[in-house]
Amino acid sequence: MASVSQFRKLVSRNQDIAKLVEKGYAITFDSGWMILREIPYLDQQGALHWGAIATKLVPVDATGLVTQEDHTILFAGAHPCGLDRQPIPAIDAGPHQLELSSKCSDVVAQRRFSNKPRVAGVLQGFNNFFEKIESYVGIIAGPAMTTHGATPLTFKSVEDAPEPSVFRYQDSLTSKAEISDLSRKLHDDVIAIIGLGGTGAYALDFMVKTPVQEIRGFDGDAFHVHNAYRSPGKLDETELGQSKAAVYKGRYASFRDGVQLVPHYVDSESGDAFEGVTFAFVCVDKGSSRAAIFDLLIGLGIPFIDVGMGLKRAGGPLSGMLRATYFAPGRALEMREKGLAEMHDGPENLYRTNVQIAELNAFNAALAVMRYKQLRGFYTEVDPMCHLLFDLADLKIVGQADHEI
Repeated sequence: MASVSQFRKLVSRNQDIAKLVEKGYAITFDSGWMILREIPYLDQQGALHWGAIATKLVPVDATGLVTQEDHTILFAGAHPCGLDRQPIPAIDAGPHQLELSSKCSDVVAQRRFSNKPRVAGVLQGFNNFFEKIESYVGIIAGPAMTTHGATPLTFKSVEDAPEPSVFRYQDSLTSKAEISDLSRKLHDDVIAIIGLGGTGAYALDFMVKTPVQEIRGFDGDAFHVHNAYRSPGKLDETELGQSKAAVYKGRYASFRDGVQLVPHYVDSESGDAFEGVTFAFVCVDKGSSRAAIFDLLIGLGIPFIDVGMGLKRAGGPLSGMLRATYFAPGRALEMREKGLAEMHDGPENLYRTNVQIAELNAFNAALAVMRYKQLRGFYTEVDPMCHLLFDLADLKIVGQADHEI
């Protein structure tokens, strides 16, 4: 959805930020940060340079009200010097990098500054953003303003165009962790989740909180009490008997857009529903269904991860394994022929208990989602694994690379 201009929302809801704009600071907002360009400073030769300040915004609510995270700032530029041509002391808190979006690619943060104000001889934090910026500008830019008559008050604030976002709230978790650049690696994906049972429901919950363009979910079953015991979220009694697709669509409607869940099963004839899909999670527990889904995805050239859970009880505690297997484009048929996933319904399927436990469903989904994020460059990948097995008995994960299978 396209939101109201972030600039207007933040300025209208925060008097301290509005004061900075009114005074003439060159302000813009990006990836959960307030950026102030055109900050003059001196080098050791007394030459004039221009840098930028970045300070993190912590959302208080959904209206645009924000607060500070702490008393520090980031600075894009060399270490500023004073009138004595020496680096300004007692402000450098070490090197620091910050990845912003393309609209702020000119702002390359290099260091963190830390300087608390003293009130009656006691170090204290800043009451608001206006006090914080004024204090740091006085320290950083004061010598350049005195020597060259330079000013940071250029009235060059940049009012951003409304940015499309799938989220109805600012993703403050991503900006707080300073991983916006990694999160952007997922933006263009259209994800399919086939099966919204125990593991599929958790995969959906994890993926809803990523900025992927669209999530399409498929499940023809109804939501019953036992589903509530192995899926995320609270149970509303009115959900019982509805389709799983309707239940989960309702749960996430207020959080984000782009979640399209349908009460249909997927088979080899479901190709039209997968137009534009870039990655899929197969979360079904019936071999014959899995076989038809594999036919479809392999035929369409869509990469996917298939999950599986095999738990049993032989008179004592539960034992078993969880599985997550990646089928890459161009290798999927070969992987399928290795028989790593159950593709048939044996006689025992008629009578099996099909034990599933919420934390194992969640862990199985987490394995699949983490592997997907590795493939997109969000997580580090040392040795690319196409087959992961988790043994409940010793809580160990065994991974097999493609060349090992």
